Amino acid sequence: MGRAAPSRAAGAEPLLRRPPRRPSLAALGLLAALGLLLGSGDCQMQTPCGIQKCTTDFVSLTSHLNSAFEGFDLEFCKALRAYSACTDRNSKVCRGNLVYHYAVLGISDLMSQRNCSKDGPTSSTNPEVTHDPCNYNDHIEAREYQGGGKTTTPTYLFCGLFGDPHLRTFKDHFQTCKVEGAWPLVDNNYLSVQVTNVPVVPGSSATATNKITIIFKSYQDCTDQKVYQAVTDDLPAAFVDGTTSGGAGNIKSLQIVEKVSGKYVEMHARYIGTTVYIRQLGHYLTLAIRMPQELVMAYEETQDLQLCVNGCPSSERIDDSGHLPLPVMGQLLPQGDAAHIQSVYTLETATTKCHEKILVKDIYFYSCVFDLLTTGDANFTAAAHSALQDVEALHPRKEHWHIFPSSGGGDVGKSSKYFVSLGLCSIFVAFL
Repeated sequence: MGRAAPSRAAGAEPLLRRPPRRPSLAALGLLAALGLLLGSGDCQMQTPCGIQKCTTDFVSLTSHLNSAFEGFDLEFCKALRAYSACTDRNSKVCRGNLVYHYAVLGISDLMSQRNCSKDGPTSSTNPEVTHDPCNYNDHIEAREYQGGGKTTTPTYLFCGLFGDPHLRTFKDHFQTCKVEGAWPLVDNNYLSVQVTNVPVVPGSSATATNKITIIFKSYQDCTDQKVYQAVTDDLPAAFVDGTTSGGAGNIKSLQIVEKVSGKYVEMHARYIGTTVYIRQLGHYLTLAIRMPQELVMAYEETQDLQLCVNGCPSSERIDDSGHLPLPVMGQLLPQGDAAHIQSVYTLETATTKCHEKILVKDIYFYSCVFDLLTTGDANFTAAAHSALQDVEALHPRKEHWHIFPSSGGGDVGKSSKYFVSLGLCSIFVAFL
């Protein structure tokens, strides 16, 4: 005789009410039972009821889970809560559906077994809509996903302006310019940045920034147009309309963060992947910006005058074929105007002062020395140092943080003249 059948068949116990202890088997038991019922004619007759979609989504959310995975319980509970929410939405149209009631009981048993709270995060049943259209990185990923391509990291560019003023373009070219008055730094389809520069010292062509105007242009549903304006001694932590963010509801796709009251603010535009730092050091302002390359280059032919993109016009460069005379101890200033300089530096004292803040003798160090000798204003030391800090915070490529003189740099503290090569802009300082 064959072996006696067990007193209770393995499938006789309702899997939905008392699932096995292993959660992966519990999920399989629940889905198997529901699958049998879903295949019945009764379920197909209940066309208004959406329980089949609820169960299909649950299968999709849990099919890849492994009970050995450290985060299994968390993900399983999120899927159960999503399943429960789906059944709640169908409670009225499914009240006469047997599958629906089995599902509700099964969800309750599984949540109790896994100690899942009823309140908490839920899994998304449609991964394609999890991308935030007001987050630039998510937007790129969604675009490449829909196109079937591999996800790639966007290329970011950096531009900075500081001192009297020194410009670092998106191409990492370093220039010293006068550009007195209002000039566009950035002007593309998404963002406009304009700076206003004023003379620093009478009798000198050196200027510095005392006003910055930024326009974040309206973009889909992510933000309306927002205008920010800062002037010397008025560095607000809000846009001109009084708001501190852009975007509907709690989605802050554009936000101003005040780091130091009246001295340092950051602007984060998630929808265009752009970050802007503005500081006031002494009587003048500095600016640093990081922006995706594809957006930087999104401009019309009429918008080609952008200092961050194309650098300063040759007529606005302080250096003349690489030669830049500097005033030393007021010697080049008109009679009586030397008093406008707050303090006087020699080459040696300026070098020492700058070396206190900037240990590496890169172009930021030499710019600091240049500014001290030109203006006598010690605040320009802090400006150069902060500009380098902003590079380290925003520039995407660490190997490009420092720009070094390519030849003839020497030890500026030991010589009566020095030559600094800056790629497109080289400076020869001749002391009188």
